[in-house]
Amino acid sequence: MDGPAANRPQPGVLPVAGIILVSLYIAAQIISDVASLKIALLAGLSVDAGTFIYPITFTLRDLVHKRLGKQAARLVIVLAGGINLFMAAFFAFSARLPGDPAWGLEREFASVLGPVWRIVTASIAAEIVAELVDTEVYHLWVTRITRRHQWARVLASNAVSVPLDSLIFCWAAFGAVLPPATVWSIFLANLIVKAAVTVLSIPGIYLVRERPENT
Repeated sequence: MDGPAANRPQPGVLPVAGIILVSLYIAAQIISDVASLKIALLAGLSVDAGTFIYPITFTLRDLVHKRLGKQAARLVIVLAGGINLFMAAFFAFSARLPGDPAWGLEREFASVLGPVWRIVTASIAAEIVAELVDTEVYHLWVTRITRRHQWARVLASNAVSVPLDSLIFCWAAFGAVLPPATVWSIFLANLIVKAAVTVLSIPGIYLVRERPENT
């Protein structure tokens, strides 16, 4: 069977590609949020370690969009935000539980995993807003411009969403507590690393077949 009908899932067939993509997207979101607790020094610029993983989520989002459609991409973005919020709340709950005296790591656990809610809410808000914008730019590109040159749709959507994500996060998390010059320095460091990881992840868009009816 040729044509669009050949791409439609058959009854009883597990959508393996979709399950893998959604799992990878949510896992990358969680890993990057936890890794963000480590602030590294790279070429004289301060950058959280999660920045090396997080940009991949934009390409994974594009893959979810490509394989499962716009509505599925939107749902996955909101679900990932909710899961990250629950994770932070559960870490806060765990940090408040009385520790066994024989364990001896009560302070270390609370210091590392106890959430700073100003940063947590800024991070989740930036993720949801930027990824939803990424969805709209991607959809506009494939429906109004061209379905060819798949690398271009990734580059176009990420070129808007990645700077937006860094802008929202840096100013929401640090704008009220750090000097503007410092906030812009953090923004620049995040933008440089995210842009580099984005470019490296672009070939990933070719990993799955596109379903025309789900753009």
